[in-house]
Parts: sequence; C-alpha cells; structure tokens
Amino acid sequence: MLRNDRHDSSHETGTAGWATGARSRRRASEKLVAAAEESGFDAIFTAEAWGSDAFTPLAWWGRETSRVRLGTSIVQMSGRTPTSIAMHALTLDHLTNGRVILGMGVSGPQVVEGWYGQPFEKPLARTREVVSIIRKVLAREAPVTNDGPHHALPYRGPGSVGLGKPLKPIVHPLRADLPIWLGAEGPKNVAQTAEIADGWIPIFYTPRSAGMYQPWLDEGFARPGARRTRADFEIAATCHLQVVEDAAQKQAVIEGMKPFVSLYMGGMGAKEQNFHNQVFTRMGYGEPGRRGAGACTWPGRRTRPPA
Repeated sequence: MLRNDRHDSSHETGTAGWATGARSRRRASEKLVAAAEESGFDAIFTAEAWGSDAFTPLAWWGRETSRVRLGTSIVQMSGRTPTSIAMHALTLDHLTNGRVILGMGVSGPQVVEGWYGQPFEKPLARTREVVSIIRKVLAREAPVTNDGPHHALPYRGPGSVGLGKPLKPIVHPLRADLPIWLGAEGPKNVAQTAEIADGWIPIFYTPRSAGMYQPWLDEGFARPGARRTRADFEIAATCHLQVVEDAAQKQAVIEGMKPFVSLYMGGMGAKEQNFHNQVFTRMGYGEPGRRGAGACTWPGRRTRPPA
C-alpha cells in the first residue's frame, strides 16, 4: 500500500507499508523496501497485531537503506512498558542514524486483554501517560518518574519490594524530539493526538470523510500547550494503490480487498466494542459495517465478506 504523508513539497511523498508474514511475503517486502529507497519515497512502515512485532523488521531493513524514514504503524502500547518502547525507539534511531518514526496506538480490548493480559480501561489517559514517559526518556533531563495511575515510576503497588529508584537511560538518545505519531479513530482520540503527538495515522481515511475530522483536529491544536500546529503536523493516510490493465483486473482487486475490509469490520475488535467498525458507521456505511461485523471473526477462520 502507499501512503502520502509529507506536507513539505520539497520531498517526494509516500510510504510503503505492510505487515510481515510468510517467507514469500518477506522476500516481496525486501524488494519493496529497496524500491522505496531507490525511488525517493519518504518512509516505510511496519505493523504488528498478535504475531510478528513492528520493530524487528525495521532493524533488519534499516541496514539495507540509508535515506528512507522507518516507522511503526502501529506499536501496540499495551505490549510493552513505556520505558521499553522508548528503549526500542532510541536504539533503532541510533542504528539508523535518526530515521525512526514511533507510531503507536491503543489497539482494542480483545488484543490488549486477550493477548497482552493488560487492562484496557481509560485508553486515552493511558495514551497520554505513555507519550509523556517516552518523551521524558528521550529528553534525558532527569531520572524518569511518573505518578500514574497507569504507569507509576517507580512502582510502589502490590508486590513491590520498595527498592525501585528513578532512572534515566544510560544511552544518550540521538534525538530528544524523535517524532511520535498516534493511530486514532474516534473524536476524543483524534483531538488528543493533535494535542500531544507529532503526527496522526488514520485508518480508512478518504477525501470524502476529511470534513468529519477537521473539528476534532482543530480542537486538539487549540488546546493550551499543544505540541504542533497544522503547519508542521504530519498525517499518514493509507490507501491501496495497484496498477491494473483493464476493468476485469480492477474488479478482481476490489474483490480481493473485501476480506481485508471485512476483517477490520468484524475480526479486529470485540462485537461489543469495535473501533474500526465505528469508523465505517461514522463515514455513513453503517449497514455494510453491521454485515461485516457478522461476517468475520478472527484471522485464520473462514470469512464471508459483505457484498
């Protein structure tokens, strides 16, 4: 897939993104990375769900590139402590000479509680804490502390032996301002992203739905202490790009996309709380979204995509 994400017209825009998988896909991804580097693309992104992680492929492909930016889209915040995420990011940033974009998101309750064994409640407050702690690690101005309530440093809760002490990284980060982008879908999350992050990773964004997001972004930019403005805030919107020769091939591509869309409508979130499905409803596709929610459950199972 291709993403258009730079506002600066002096840069070639676009990113290549994928999720790692089988050996054949790995070889295809290696070719895609090389083509992105050679062709002047701005960035490449990796993803993670409940299989391969997002950081390791960037370290692997970072050795084969020298210019293209390397981003995660997205790192699931509940899979690691905030300081661990910061360690991954600052290490990779050193190895790649300052080319990392740290893209993060809350995921959903099925994955957070079912795969990582962590509570999902109050995802907005958790996101704010994670971003704050990571920025403290990268700034390296003082030992890192956080009062919580979600990520207390030092930890003093149940099971603590009381010997924890505030620390700061022994490795000096290459960039204190390493960019942090957030995946966000709902109005409160998008507004918070515009307030505290350097960029936004929307999903299923379309020109038709752009107007829906504008007031949410404006709310975040207008908050006291907002980190960015529209002038320097980056947005990496995703689209599927495939060159076809005729109408038949075009229809085949569309048919091939339906299981993917159905997976997000129904399989990437609990039936009672599916943020991806809610995006389709907000965009005016409530009925297809309801059909998609009933047609697909989890990857690996047989799916029946909506028509």
